[in-house]
Amino acid sequence: MADHRIEHDTMGEMPVPADALYGAQTARAIENFPISGRPFPRALLRALALIKAAAAYVNGLRGHLPADRAAEIESAAISVAEGNHDRDLPLDVYQTGSGTSTNMNLNEVIARLSGTHPNDDVNRGQSSNDAFPSAIHVAAADRIHHALLPAMERLEQSLERKAAEFHDVLKIGRTHLQDAVPMRMGQEFSGYTHQVRAARERILAAMPGIYELPLGGTAIGTGLNAPPGFARDTIAELARRTELPFVEARNHFEAQAARDAACFLSGALRTYAVALTKIANDIRWLGSGPRCGLGELKLPPVQPGSSIMPGKVNPVIAESLLMVCAQVIGYDAAIAWCAASGNFELNVMMPLIAADLLDSIDLLAAATTNFAAKLIDGLDADRERAASFIEQSLSMGTALAPEIGYEKAAALVKEAYRAGRTIREVAGEQSGIPEARLTELLDPESQAG
Repeated sequence: MADHRIEHDTMGEMPVPADALYGAQTARAIENFPISGRPFPRALLRALALIKAAAAYVNGLRGHLPADRAAEIESAAISVAEGNHDRDLPLDVYQTGSGTSTNMNLNEVIARLSGTHPNDDVNRGQSSNDAFPSAIHVAAADRIHHALLPAMERLEQSLERKAAEFHDVLKIGRTHLQDAVPMRMGQEFSGYTHQVRAARERILAAMPGIYELPLGGTAIGTGLNAPPGFARDTIAELARRTELPFVEARNHFEAQAARDAACFLSGALRTYAVALTKIANDIRWLGSGPRCGLGELKLPPVQPGSSIMPGKVNPVIAESLLMVCAQVIGYDAAIAWCAASGNFELNVMMPLIAADLLDSIDLLAAATTNFAAKLIDGLDADRERAASFIEQSLSMGTALAPEIGYEKAAALVKEAYRAGRTIREVAGEQSGIPEARLTELLDPESQAG
């Protein structure tokens, strides 16, 4: 086996590829988990490596490791965090439920790069059971702040600009998919704007739980083998390096036994996906046609829509967003199931929580940015078509009810529908309302408020 070397762990000898930076435990995990070929998101690997770097720095500073050894570990961990050794971090998401395989994968790679021991040195003061869930929180916080929140702010601004641009566009509202009373298209878009703003606020409300890190609890929350002050100092160092407000968990037993904070954040992401689904579907329907649908919006054409129908253009940007939303909602169901599956002092579905949570964040960030840039920014209103629907709407009769009563107004609506005429025409003949007053009541701009 010239292309392999023999490494050993507590279970005995194990062949490892000769050029691999990892050791026996990683090789066993590669052999044990040939499940999906789905690796961990880069954000998770980076976060775990940053934890190793901060821990080494603190262990060297406090004399828990010789200073030169700690510096070598820190340097190697930073190199791993920067993505220089991802080839040697190959493990499948579907592995040991604590993430121990991936924790040891990083420990082994960093140890080989630094000439140290993976357990005694790189893992000093830690356990997979506190380091891996801490990495989930660090990675999630990083991606929320640097990817998703900026994308949401971008979309909110795009929608807000359209709300202002469409303020003077009068259109018919719709409830139950039926004609309702007049409104401004800008009002409709102001609703979409606030949906995104409120979703952002909900995500921010979930972040305090994510900022709490289990690090320092070691195996089950008691902190066995962690030097005094290790958790406090390492988490403070992580906060300094990431510029995010991480703090030590208020209760280490909750922080290791439960993944409720991740589940809560996932729920906020799901709610944002629900909001985006509403917005994307509304815009898709309002742009339907262009001649035989609603056609109140003109969607920017981005690609040919059919392999058989010449000239057809489809709302593909909205459709891609809707698929992302479906995936995120599915991920949330998986995360909830995983979070509910902790037993006693440890959750044993953490790798899937990590992968699905981080994928949700990144999918939403990318799709949100794309939706804003390639659809919302290019929207235009068909003002004439929107106005034409108003005069045809039977719900214009709503404004007559305070004047002549609900039942008489309903009778006029039914007659207009039967005769195929407008409310204005029928009311002018049968309501007894003076013409000037009728014009005032049926003014769509005053009805829109």
